[in-house]
Amino acid sequence: MSSPVETPPTLVRRRLSARARAIAAGLVGLLLAFAAPLASAQSLDRAVAVREKANRTGAQSQGRIDQIADETDDLLGKYRIELQQIDALRSYNTQLEKLLASQEAEIESLGKEIGGVTVIGRQVTPLMLRMVDALSQFVDLDVPFLPEERATRVSELKKLMDRSDVADAEKYRRTLEAYQIENEYGRTIETYRGNLEVGGESRTVDFLRIGRVALLYQTLDANEVGTWDQAERSWKTLDGSYNEAVRRGLRIARKQAAPDLLRLPIKPAEDAR
Repeated sequence: MSSPVETPPTLVRRRLSARARAIAAGLVGLLLAFAAPLASAQSLDRAVAVREKANRTGAQSQGRIDQIADETDDLLGKYRIELQQIDALRSYNTQLEKLLASQEAEIESLGKEIGGVTVIGRQVTPLMLRMVDALSQFVDLDVPFLPEERATRVSELKKLMDRSDVADAEKYRRTLEAYQIENEYGRTIETYRGNLEVGGESRTVDFLRIGRVALLYQTLDANEVGTWDQAERSWKTLDGSYNEAVRRGLRIARKQAAPDLLRLPIKPAEDAR
């Protein structure tokens, strides 16, 4: 069958419609061509904005992480210091426990000793009194050097024995101290200045003590020397030949000269008795 023959108006309308569609398609393509870069630019801006926001958020998060890390390190350091202090305190407490145990044992021992103090005191007091009396007699009978000093020491010791506010231990210590001082006199050399009465006349002289072996004097003008005679318990004037020896002895006692041999009138031990 043959196709129907189109009339000219109908053909024209179809051609116009086809051209319109072609123009429309071209316009749409043109619009798409311009819209694609614009959309791409907007997408890129949004992507950049998102990245920048993510970077800022990441930087803030990293800063917070760093702060937390620093705080953690600081707390860890403090924790370690606390552990060291705890270890030190444990060691110290252990040592204190040992000391306390030792002190408790010592207190127990002292308690037992204190129980016998009264008995010991009753035994020691008579002994100290006898020691003081013996010391007083010894000083009276000894060579008369430093008479005031030694007599005062014995007198103070006797007063101490009568005091109730002084412990027996202190009394005993002071008694032994007095004995030690007297003992030292026997092995030392010294000089001192004092008054001497000879023939009813009082003079200031320099005394020279050599242990308990010799007690001599020399007048301040060095013109007269003398010695104590223990057997006769009196002072004896020496001849001038001893002046130099006594003078050197005084210088040695004052540490103004080196120790040296001295020629002095010393009686033998058998005569001294």
